[in-house]
Amino acid sequence: MTTNIAYIAILLTVTAIASGVSIAEDADSESANLSSSSTLLGQSSSIIELVDFVREARDYARDAGCEKAYQEFDNKTGEFVRGDLYIYAYDFLGTNVAHPFRPDFIGKDKANLTDPNGVALIQDLADCSRRGEDFTYFIFPNPDHSDRDELRVGYAAKVDDNWWVGSGVYLSDVPAFFQSESRENLVAFVDEAAKYAEENGREKALQAFNDRNGSFVRGNLYIFAYDYNGTTLSLPYQPELLGSNRMDAKDSNGIAFLRNCIDQAKRGEGYLYYIYPNPGKNMDDDLKLSYVKGMDSDWCVGAGIYASESNTTNATSPTYLGDISSS
Repeated sequence: MTTNIAYIAILLTVTAIASGVSIAEDADSESANLSSSSTLLGQSSSIIELVDFVREARDYARDAGCEKAYQEFDNKTGEFVRGDLYIYAYDFLGTNVAHPFRPDFIGKDKANLTDPNGVALIQDLADCSRRGEDFTYFIFPNPDHSDRDELRVGYAAKVDDNWWVGSGVYLSDVPAFFQSESRENLVAFVDEAAKYAEENGREKALQAFNDRNGSFVRGNLYIFAYDYNGTTLSLPYQPELLGSNRMDAKDSNGIAFLRNCIDQAKRGEGYLYYIYPNPGKNMDDDLKLSYVKGMDSDWCVGAGIYASESNTTNATSPTYLGDISSS
């Protein structure tokens, strides 16, 4: 309860600053305020600063060359460490080539690194870079908070065909650790839907997935489906969007969640975070952990669980990556 109150209070403060109104709201309106605040996070100066910072590092790397840039990005007292903003760099094979706070990473293959919820953060960031530059979410230790694991909005940009740079803004007070049982049930649900589609064909499966009274809508847990061009195939709580192209849809923090979703599916399957309307909260925004799976060669299915309903917690200690000294 204390964690939830702190989370809401911080997000309400963001809302108040942005709108210039009082945050003296009664308890019944807290959920609505949480939604509004989440939306406003994407417009905050910290996000703008993040994008500018990564672009500055990218431009520096292009001008200075990789070797000089690696040295600068490794320097924790250098120009590319500013508060909780810092630059890290990887090649497109997943090898870390620079990191000011994880020297144990340098030269290591981190392509298959996953965060505590199973999100493949390096692969996700590389996919963002392949588009030129883009956002994603993941959990990573915050050096400003004694390396506590925290949710992060990451931004990555391509330097050239060989490597990319990234940084992120920590959402320190957003609980984002989903229980393993919830994640296992989520995967089982998506696997069940995928099996149904394989056995019954796409058309019949999509009819079942879009049936609000059917077996693939279980409260706020439901199957969504898209083709790889971004066309909406299943979205039972938003039927007005069926047939529309949502490839460029973004959440309230500017994350192109459908592009991230499709990239995951093209790799086979995987988890991702984004903010999305929760049917259990009158379609107010909520942090969501989704699991997606590729079907055939041109479409995918997925489902997600919402943070407000999944007993999420703040970071635990020690970090999931282990102490640097013991790595």
